[in-house]
Amino acid sequence: MAYLGNPTSTVAVLKKYNLHFRKQYGQNFLIDSNILEKIVASAQLTKEDTVLEIGPGIGTMTQYLAERAGRVIAVEIDKTLIPVLEDTLSVYDNVEIINRDILKTDLAALAEVKNGGKPFQVVANLPYYITTPIIMGLFESRIPPQRMTIMIQKEVADRMQAQPGSKDYGSLSLAVQYHAFPEIVMQVSPSCFMPRPNVGSTVIRLTGYKEKPVQAEDEAHLFTVIRAAFGQRRKTLVNSLMNAENLRVTKEQILQALERLGIDPMVRGEALTLEMFAELAKYV
Repeated sequence: MAYLGNPTSTVAVLKKYNLHFRKQYGQNFLIDSNILEKIVASAQLTKEDTVLEIGPGIGTMTQYLAERAGRVIAVEIDKTLIPVLEDTLSVYDNVEIINRDILKTDLAALAEVKNGGKPFQVVANLPYYITTPIIMGLFESRIPPQRMTIMIQKEVADRMQAQPGSKDYGSLSLAVQYHAFPEIVMQVSPSCFMPRPNVGSTVIRLTGYKEKPVQAEDEAHLFTVIRAAFGQRRKTLVNSLMNAENLRVTKEQILQALERLGIDPMVRGEALTLEMFAELAKYV
């Protein structure tokens, strides 16, 4: 069986099926076997794991996953790729291909049906244009994944693991770090893909917490406060919260809350940690 993690095999499949890359689905296929090996190794899979792969493309990474995991559920939105996947993955009896839009999929129900209600391990080269909604949908599912090892745009990965005070730190950093511990696995050059993307890529591993790092009385409200704090980055936290449309709070109330928490009233949102935001949300 020929592995697809190289240019020759990938081109052969494209020619066989007269396939063309579809920009609307963000299709960039990996053509570097060393990168594929490292991604799958960093996912720390065992035969006890059921992997959810989002956007398998022509099955390049799926082949590697099928050999490491007990089972692979590959969700592909592009129906023209389904017969290709059925061909390239035909030797594996532990792979199931589902033609579906992951953003319209009940992920908890999928875990119930395909994995006995246990969390998936997620390993994927995600479509860059919908990375954030996919990840947040997975986190907010009733059965969130234990671990995600995903290839995403470098800029987004930088934001996910950014710390307070940095230019990349923002609401995405806090949302990801509320749900999981982020670790950069490696950087991936555009030359490792066909076609070459216009941006650099990063493999990041997100490991879910057994217990959240902060206890939020109301998660939705916590993230309303966080989004408001970063709505106007150049403004002070007081002005950002006061001007937020979905927070009905006065300047006096915000100043009182900051005083109780010992936070400088001239501070900007990017200086606050997740713990500080959790405390602030109780008062605002």
